[in-house]
Amino acid sequence: MELFGSSYRGKTKNGRMEGNGAYTFPTETKYVGEMKNGMFHGKGVLHFPNRSKYEAIWENGIAKQGLFTFADGLQYHEKGWDYCDGYDRRFYTERCNGLRPAGESQLTNLHPPRVIPDGCYDCGDGFYDPTIRVVTSYAGRFLRNADDSEHEWNVRTCRRASDG
Repeated sequence: MELFGSSYRGKTKNGRMEGNGAYTFPTETKYVGEMKNGMFHGKGVLHFPNRSKYEAIWENGIAKQGLFTFADGLQYHEKGWDYCDGYDRRFYTERCNGLRPAGESQLTNLHPPRVIPDGCYDCGDGFYDPTIRVVTSYAGRFLRNADDSEHEWNVRTCRRASDG
């Protein structure tokens, strides 16, 4: 079933998603789980293109209880969250594997970090090209056009190709 750039594979009832299925958004985020009356309902998982996921119990399209897991395995907890707070600025891989030796700074959670194309920025979910104001995935797929706010934030805060 094709739905305005999205797709659905699974059971339907009266033309609506019903039972178990897989719904893929135009952004390539994919929901796999239970549906009822055309909405996420029951147990289901949102799989994001960057390999992170959100596992939840859904009621009429609203997540009632869930757990977000980053692509590197770090799980987000609303209470007691101590990752990357004001007291501990280590990357998750540094917490799991220890700090690198003196003189071998770790610039991102990946070591070695991704190679950024010339003139671009690593904005967390892909590369940003400020000359055309486009964000592409790390695999090179178009993700979005950046508005003025995102452009300013990327240029001000993200790691550039020349930063190493």
